[in-house]
Amino acid sequence: MARAHPISPKLTRSTAIRPAGVAALALLGALAGCGKFGGGERPAWRGQAEEACFARGQVELSNYIQPAGHEIDGPSICGMTRPLRVTALLGGKVMFNATQTLDCPMVAELEAWLTQVAQPAAEARFGQPIAQIDSMGSYNCRGMNNAPGAKLSEHSFGNALDLGGFVLADGRKITVVHDWTRGDPQTQAFLRDLHAGACGHFTTVLGPGSNAFHYNHIHVDLALHGMTSSGPRRVCKPVPQRTEPPSRKDSLPEAPDVEDELDVAQNAPPRGVNTYAIHSGPDLSAAAATIARAPDGEPPLPPRRPGAGPMALHAPPARPPAPGPMREDGSIAPSPDSDDFDPPPTRARR
Repeated sequence: MARAHPISPKLTRSTAIRPAGVAALALLGALAGCGKFGGGERPAWRGQAEEACFARGQVELSNYIQPAGHEIDGPSICGMTRPLRVTALLGGKVMFNATQTLDCPMVAELEAWLTQVAQPAAEARFGQPIAQIDSMGSYNCRGMNNAPGAKLSEHSFGNALDLGGFVLADGRKITVVHDWTRGDPQTQAFLRDLHAGACGHFTTVLGPGSNAFHYNHIHVDLALHGMTSSGPRRVCKPVPQRTEPPSRKDSLPEAPDVEDELDVAQNAPPRGVNTYAIHSGPDLSAAAATIARAPDGEPPLPPRRPGAGPMALHAPPARPPAPGPMREDGSIAPSPDSDDFDPPPTRARR
C-alpha cells in the first residue's frame, strides 16, 4: 500500500497567507458570467433594435415609462443604449411590484402580450383583469441561470423579464411557484395559457419543467436565436399543453345547435303549415298598361279596377245598409234590403 505523503507545512503556510489572491480569483469567476472582463463590444443589432423601436413609436413615454437618463455601458458588453425605467404597463393599468429596467423592444412586446393573451385569459377564467405583475428580475449583468462562466443572459441587456406571479383586480394573488402545480384547475390552466401565449410573442419562454432553475417563474426574452423560413427561431419550454376551457359563470344548459337559416323565398311552403302569410302580390299589369297609354308630359292616372271609377283605388269602403225604423217597443226594425228582414205575417183571409 502506498504511503500517504504528509501535508507540507510550506504549502499550508502558502495557502494561509494568500486570502487576497483567493478573493481575487472568486471575483474574476463571478465577472466571467458577464463576458470577457474588460473587453468586447456589445453587438450592433441590440442598439439598432432599440432605436427602431423608438422610431416606430412602439412605446409611449408616460409617468409609468421613463428614460433612465443615461446609457448603461458595462461591465463588459452588458447594458443598453436607451434604457427605460418602468413602473407600470398599459398606461398604468398593470403595475409592477418594483421598478423594472428594460429596453424598448421588451416593453413593447410585454404590452402586446398583456393585451392579446394575459388580460383576455384573466377575464375568461376569473372575470377580472390582471392589476399587477410580480417580477423576479429584469436588467442584471450575469450569466445564464446565474452560473459563473456561462453565456451572458438576456437579462444583461434589459431584454428579459422573470414573471413570478400576478395580482388580480380583486387582490387575489397567483404565484408560479405554488399555482403551477398546486393551484385549482382554473388557476393552473391560466398560468399555462399565459406561458403558451408568450411563446407567440417572445423568442425564449422557459417555465416550470424546462429546467431546475425555472421552477418558480416564467422567463421571457427576445434573444436572437436565428431565422427560419417562418420567422425568428423560438425556444418554448416546456411544450405547451391543451388546457381545460374556462369555467361556466352560470348553471344554464348549453345552447342547442342552430340550423342554417332557410331561405323561404326559394322554397315551396311546407305541407300542413298555415301559409296565410305566403300569397301572391297584386297584379300590376293594368297599371303598366295605363302608364304606357299616358300622353307625353302628363302624369299617368292610377290603374282602374274593373267596373270602378278612376278614384276607386282610394274610395272608402261601402257603408253597411242603414238600420230600419225604431219600433214602439224600442227595438230596431231590420232594413228592407237586409238579409235579416223577416216580413210580417199576412193575415189569413176568413
